[in-house]
Order: sequence, then structure tokens, then C-alpha cells
Amino acid sequence: MDEAVGDLKQALPCVAEAPAVHVEVQQRGGGSSTAKREDIKLNVRKLFNRHNIVFGDYTWTEFDEPFLTRNVQSVSIVDTELKVKDPQPIDLSVCTIAFHIFQLNEDGPSSENLEEETENIIAANHWVLPSAEFHGLWESLVYDVQVKSHLLDYMMMTLLFSDKNVNSNLITWNRVVLLHGPPGTGKMSLCKALAQKLTIRLSSRYRFGQLIEINSHSLFSKWFSESGKLVTKMFQKIQDLIDDKDVLVFVLIDKVESLTAARNACRTGAEPSDAIRVVNAVLTQMDQEKRHSNVVILTTSNITEKIDMAFMDRADIKQYIGPPSAAAIFKISFTESNVSKLSLLLSDISRKSEGLSGQVLQKLPFLAHALYVQAPTVTIEGFLQALCLAVDKQSEERQKLSA
Repeated sequence: MDEAVGDLKQALPCVAEAPAVHVEVQQRGGGSSTAKREDIKLNVRKLFNRHNIVFGDYTWTEFDEPFLTRNVQSVSIVDTELKVKDPQPIDLSVCTIAFHIFQLNEDGPSSENLEEETENIIAANHWVLPSAEFHGLWESLVYDVQVKSHLLDYMMMTLLFSDKNVNSNLITWNRVVLLHGPPGTGKMSLCKALAQKLTIRLSSRYRFGQLIEINSHSLFSKWFSESGKLVTKMFQKIQDLIDDKDVLVFVLIDKVESLTAARNACRTGAEPSDAIRVVNAVLTQMDQEKRHSNVVILTTSNITEKIDMAFMDRADIKQYIGPPSAAAIFKISFTESNVSKLSLLLSDISRKSEGLSGQVLQKLPFLAHALYVQAPTVTIEGFLQALCLAVDKQSEERQKLSA
């Protein structure tokens, strides 16, 4: 056995090819653990000494020694598979380990209200990160190519440049991300997952994160002429959070075109002149926040052609998020299946599912059960046949709607 392990170690990628392995350690919350980070790191390293070969991403939730059992909920080797197609064996004894120790916030979202005459406007939802609500969200999202890898690498580098006071007159970046594409492709989920992931990845630099999801529609109040002022008020509240340099702040704007489309419409006479004040307020506030190293602006859009070009120029990354390909659909739906004789059926279902949104894909198992199984138990083969019928029905309905 020792000889086999030795042969495996020699075949493993060298440290130069994989300079760091990221390990996320979820410390028990609710006051049940007050252990110091260094003690947790020490005991996790002992765990790795006992189990030093892993294949790709891996999570421990049960431990064979008391300290970890008392203080740690899980130990996860993460993000090793972002840039490779298949899990690779990793020798933890020769890798550089980057530890990210965190506790989940269980409180859920709160509301940020703005007072306007006699009405309270819910202008934003506010989460403290890392949040229990978003735990596991990053891992559950599957995209083609290297979408998650590129976003994570970009954000880590921009925050590093900002934190190191790189001269922005020589190298310019705005810490603004735009995810665009058709509805139902998971853009908002990816933004929230990215904010959670960055908060954990930077846990040694920032005490915690704040995610502010702006309610764009609420800011267009019935007193339309006041919308510019409401935008300014909202960003002033955000500024109070940014002033704490030990906190990482994320501003999330869904359907950003609703805030930035106004200027072009105003020029054509389609909107009142007050509309342009909203655009100017958003751009002005974004430019002011750019001066602070601990803020990131995440935006989504379904209709990029309506977005003001001045906003587009500020977005460092404009990432298209489309419907998943057949390969991604296969991974989303069937990665847990190890029944090789059904592979052809699985591949056929994946191929027929191309073009369906992520939201529709998540509903397919339910629709298969409700429409074609209609029984509390079913064989794998029977379920896949029902799933195939459910996919056919979705395709048929789409054709009728577009006819």
C-alpha cells in the first residue's frame, strides 16, 4: 500500500503547476466555538497529514479527533476543478495551503428603507456575509468554459491592486462587473455566490462582508422627479458601510438597464428630463465609490442594448451568461449517476435540453414526477424515461409560444 501511494505521489502534478490549494474551513457558529484561527489551522494541517491524497474538490464533515469535532463544521478543498475538466489527484503534503476560516451569519436579510413624504420605500435588501442563505450556492452553479474562474481571478486581482494602492492613473480599473444574457440563466445567483466566495477568500483581510441588493424599481418612485435624490440617498447609506475599511462591501443592481437606460430615451424625447438625473446620480455615485478599495459593484442585465454607454465603459468585465450547453446540462443534472448503461439516455436528454434556461432545468425533475411518474417510487430507468418526456413537452410548449 505504501509503495502504491509513493508511485501515485510521483505522478501527481508538481507544486509549480498548482501553487496553492484553497481550503475553506467553516467554524461552528452560534457561540459554540471560540477557537483561535491558528489553532484551527494547526489541527486541519494534522488532518491533512493523516489524509494527504485527495482527488479534486473534497469536503470533510466528520472528524477523528475532538478539537475539530468541537470547533469545525466542515473542511473543504475547493475550486480545484475550475480550470480542469476532470478531478485531479492532489498531494496536500507538497502543496501550499491557503486557509480561509469563516463562520456563517444566520440572520438573513434586512431591509434598507428610505423615507419619502408619507411613504417608506424599501430601497434595498442587506445581507451580512458570509451568509447561511448563500452557503453552497457557488458550488451548485455550473457554467461552460471558465466563467466562474475568470470572475474570481479578476475580482481577486482588482481587490489586490486596490489594497496595494497601485497608481490608478497608470492602471485603471473600476471594480464593476456586468453579467448579461437571457432571463433565467442564474446571473443574480452568480453575483450573490461571487460576493459570498470573495468574502470567504478574503477572510484574513476583511472581518466580514456586506451585500446591498438595490431595488431599482423602488427608486423610481411615484414622485419621479425625486428618483435622482433617492439614488443619492441610497448610496449615502452605502457610503456609511464603506467607511469601515475592515469590511468588504458589495453593491448589487439587478436589471441595471432600468437605472441607466434613461439618458438615451431622454435625448430622443421619449422620457422626461428628470430621467437623466437618475442616470447621472448612479454614475456620479459609482465614480465616488471607485476611490474606496473595499467596494465592488455587481450588476446584471437582460437587455444590454438599452444600457447607457457611459455605464458600459465603467464595467471592467462584461460577461455573457447564456443557457447551459449539453455538457453543462449533463453535469448539472446527472453528475451523481454512476449507472453506465444509461449514459446514452442521459446524453440524449442533455442534448435535447439545450436552449432551456437554468430555471426550467431545475423544474424538470418535478415535472417528470408530476406528469409521467405519478408514483411515490420509481426506478432510475423509469425516471429517466419520464424526464425525457418532460424535456420533449417543454420543447413542444416553447415552439407553440414562439409560433
